[in-house]
Amino acid sequence: MKWTELSVLTTDEAVEAVSNIFHEAGASGVVIEDSSEYLKERENKFGEIYALNPDDYPEEGVIVKAYLPASSFLAETIEEIKLAIANLKNFNINVGQNILTTCEVNEDDWATSWKQYYHPIKVSEHFTIVPTWEEYERKNSDELIIELDPGMAFGTGTHPTTVMCLQALEKVVKPGDVVIDVGTGSGVLSIASALLKAGKVIALDLDPVAVKSAKENVELNHVDSIVEVHQGNLLETVQTEADVVVANILAEVIMTFTDDAYGILKPGGTFITSGIIGAKKEDVKSALEKSGFSIEEVLMLEDWVSIIAKK
Repeated sequence: MKWTELSVLTTDEAVEAVSNIFHEAGASGVVIEDSSEYLKERENKFGEIYALNPDDYPEEGVIVKAYLPASSFLAETIEEIKLAIANLKNFNINVGQNILTTCEVNEDDWATSWKQYYHPIKVSEHFTIVPTWEEYERKNSDELIIELDPGMAFGTGTHPTTVMCLQALEKVVKPGDVVIDVGTGSGVLSIASALLKAGKVIALDLDPVAVKSAKENVELNHVDSIVEVHQGNLLETVQTEADVVVANILAEVIMTFTDDAYGILKPGGTFITSGIIGAKKEDVKSALEKSGFSIEEVLMLEDWVSIIAKK
């Protein structure tokens, strides 16, 4: 199937309005390439930030991209989009240069093009995440390699929230521990726990696609004798007491099961929470403390927070 990529060079002020115009024209999502993102300074303690390509960003302003299926009506749709963006000036929205370009994209190429941005990355003191299609040689004897094929639906293991979880697991997991990974996604945290010599890992996700993806990655890393992957909502299906519970999910969801996490942990057990935006940090801390946890450490990376709490 052929798709047409529509690309508009505009301003940060107009991004939301232009995105809405694309949605109304039939696009199911947009891609935003902001020149300020390339210039933004980021902490790179473990080399987890892969070098950005300046060719992927505009010299100034913001590029908003959308994809529409090629059809006989496309030319008319593009003209309507141009008119709608131009009319934003009537609402005192600065649209900047407002340059719209188009190009044809083959669906097969589009489905795999993201792989060019995913390379082996050292994300913590010991862990390096390697995509399955990349060649990589271990740099030292204590390096722990996680191979991942995340597919289109799940993360690559390099998001700040995942990086902080991996760093926390390194500090917390001891040989023989029982670990429960809530909202496992691609299974990266479960695999990491197994590589840290956990005795048993239970990986849970409500999404059946995530369960399938996690099982495949667990087998890929040869830790299927340690990691069990199940479909389940939070901790509802788990009876096993744990030494560590890790949850890299939304703050609002974390706050709904802090009591359950406290109840399933052994005395002295650890609850690692992540996926928390900075503005929600105090809310999550309060929920953890209300359930009986003591806050051991708060990790921060970019605008994200991870909290290590003890029972």
